[in-house]
Amino acid sequence: MTDIVDELQWRGLLAQTTDLEELRAALSAGPVTYYCGFDPTAPSLHVGNLVQLLTMRRIQDAGHKPLALVGGATGLIGDPSGRSAERQLNSEDVVAGWVRRIQGQVSRFLSFEGENAARMVNNLDWTGGLSVIDFLRDVGKHFPVNRMLAREVVASRLESGLSYTEFSYQLLQSMDFLELHRRHGCVLQSGGSDQWGNLTAGADLIRRVTGTHVHAISTPLLTKPDGTKYGKTAGGAIWLDPELTSPYAFFQYWVNVEDGEVGKLLRTFSFRSREEIEELEKQSAERPAARIGQRALAEELTTLVHGADETAKVVAASAALFGQGGLDALDARTLEAALAETPRAELPAGADLPSVADLLVASGLCASKSEARRAIKQGGAYLNNVKVASEEAVPEAADLLHGRFLVLRRGKRTLGSVVVG
Repeated sequence: MTDIVDELQWRGLLAQTTDLEELRAALSAGPVTYYCGFDPTAPSLHVGNLVQLLTMRRIQDAGHKPLALVGGATGLIGDPSGRSAERQLNSEDVVAGWVRRIQGQVSRFLSFEGENAARMVNNLDWTGGLSVIDFLRDVGKHFPVNRMLAREVVASRLESGLSYTEFSYQLLQSMDFLELHRRHGCVLQSGGSDQWGNLTAGADLIRRVTGTHVHAISTPLLTKPDGTKYGKTAGGAIWLDPELTSPYAFFQYWVNVEDGEVGKLLRTFSFRSREEIEELEKQSAERPAARIGQRALAEELTTLVHGADETAKVVAASAALFGQGGLDALDARTLEAALAETPRAELPAGADLPSVADLLVASGLCASKSEARRAIKQGGAYLNNVKVASEEAVPEAADLLHGRFLVLRRGKRTLGSVVVG
């Protein structure tokens, strides 16, 4: 079996472990059943969750058996970790719908066939019929309040306010580990480093109840040099659902990461070999302007999340927008998603089209009409990748791509767009 501990360490995916050498021995001895949980507190998983999903897949590929828990029960409560205010509770119907959506997302990253087939589990199955008395007697009695109060996430929220509901979340997650240990022989839980208190609490509960020593590992929180989380933009999270973050926007996010972060991100997300990643790091350092590592990362991740067909469309759109392919070949959905990332002018349906100079100003590519006319005169303005020859040029209805879109470009790299209707 692959030494997955060495692999995770090289990739920078081990932040904390309960006992590294015991864990290494257990993983080397034979197939281990392990789990990671995902709470349905939104209609989709995001890039932060992707770290956990791909880590689960790496461990499965090394010969072990994953349990993917989508928390129909814990999703009704919400984990206080990493939050400065109480989480808004969602209705049972909403959470149930999100459970189904997230189960579908998770299922794309794990194999559910073969000797080490993954299994999907839902903690509502063992908490839905549990009485409060049984919960307090069988689980609550094993949790010293002083230790719970000492947890950083609890201590930091005592001043601003922490409900008993969120305070109890640790007990629910710990009970999950115990139930999966009883039902499936699960002996390892993984999660982000902000979950470390919950992970170790579950391991401790199993020890107290059964006398068995089990394991927990955490991955580092993936952060940028400025300390903010990867997968966050000014518009919010980078979602795995194409309706929330388009495949084009997803691809462009990775193409635009900083040069100094490429190696770390390839190790975290890519399934390329160590030799391939090190070669990409070398090429990226030698030719940073070519963005070789970023493009490799973007293509691999977009394929993993959205499939090869969507990736091909995105790559074609990215090239076509900058004059390296035909815009007419792009489907309307991909083109619209690509143009959503550009400054744009919006016109009502049926309106007469203004001059290109006016559109350059309306889209924000030029500050004034005189500047726009000057850009055209100097040969630096393009409409649908065709150089605009006249300062008085006006687009025709036939120029509208899919009857709605115009692509503006100033110089080689500055894009804008016009959307009609």
